[in-house]
Amino acid sequence: MTGRFITLEGGEGTGKSTQIKRLAKALEAKSVKVLATREPGGSPGAEQIRKLMVEGEPGRWDAITETLLAYAARADHVSRTIGPALLEGSWVISDRFNDSTFAYQGAGRGVDRETIRRIDSAVLDDFQPDLTLILDLDVSIGLSRANGRPGSENRFEKFGGDFHEKLRQAFLDIAKRNPDRCRVIDASGSEDQVAEAIFAAVSRRFDL
Repeated sequence: MTGRFITLEGGEGTGKSTQIKRLAKALEAKSVKVLATREPGGSPGAEQIRKLMVEGEPGRWDAITETLLAYAARADHVSRTIGPALLEGSWVISDRFNDSTFAYQGAGRGVDRETIRRIDSAVLDDFQPDLTLILDLDVSIGLSRANGRPGSENRFEKFGGDFHEKLRQAFLDIAKRNPDRCRVIDASGSEDQVAEAIFAAVSRRFDL
């Protein structure tokens, strides 16, 4: 039996990492084998590329270089982590996937959507998540949460508020473009409320 591939998307500080842990625990309680992973990263090679992408100052890379780095990491992630786990029957939950590139490097940094689509097609060969949960939150609240985290490494948090508002709108646009795959989750509630909304969406999608 092949597994299921679920992604959590959203801007900075929306609580994806916390909610992935909650979702994994809830699925494991249903006797589902779960692998939690992240992007950029998720495999040894991709984790090395992650350091290039998320550390340093905002201007470290131009937008197209950043896009190519993201897909180099993603190719390794799918080949070495996601693909094998799905074939073994595990459910894979990833903190970000290709929607983040369309949002961050596309809407946020101005890379043409068609350019990203062509790279995406070449690298992923139309491989997509079974379900994408987009955590939506007011930008100022998300950035406040993100900046309050200890040891934050993410250079994207240093981009201005206009950049992050573009990200929020881009993720909402992705949800509208892909209504069968995407569900928007209000991330402004308590951790428990958000976890309940996420598990309800997963349960409906997969008849748990």
